[in-house]
Amino acid sequence: MHFLDQAKIFLRSGQGGPGAVSFRREKYVEYGGPDGGNGGKGGDIIFEAVQGLNTLIDFRYAQHFKAPRGTHGSGRDRHGAAGKDLVVKVPVGTQLISDEDRETVLLDLTEVGQRVTFLGGGVGGPAATPVTRPAPTAPRASTSPARWVRKCTSGCA
Repeated sequence: MHFLDQAKIFLRSGQGGPGAVSFRREKYVEYGGPDGGNGGKGGDIIFEAVQGLNTLIDFRYAQHFKAPRGTHGSGRDRHGAAGKDLVVKVPVGTQLISDEDRETVLLDLTEVGQRVTFLGGGVGGPAATPVTRPAPTAPRASTSPARWVRKCTSGCA
């Protein structure tokens, strides 16, 4: 007789944090420019085979696992912090099987202490795109035709 223990779980890795749109503003700096930071990386979902567990009864009531997201970037080129990785501890000999066809083995944990990153977290969002500004020049006069035409009122040839 074979002992068969099954549990259905739902996983979601952490999303990356959004980047910041920020522009540098200082008193004596004529053209500041962008200085926003990137968002932090989302948390990974890692499965670890441990020796103390021998059943999947823990996953009967806690079925949803979600890794935290990365924090957002901010001004002054400050990047967001990465989300913490979520470690799911399972007994040795656990197999993760695809929910679609229930035959494809996605992961097989056979050794004590084996750690496998199953879902990677999202990459943090980029900061503001650098803006290229033209070099400062002298103000130009208007190019409207009425301004440059000399009107001749009396005896002009």
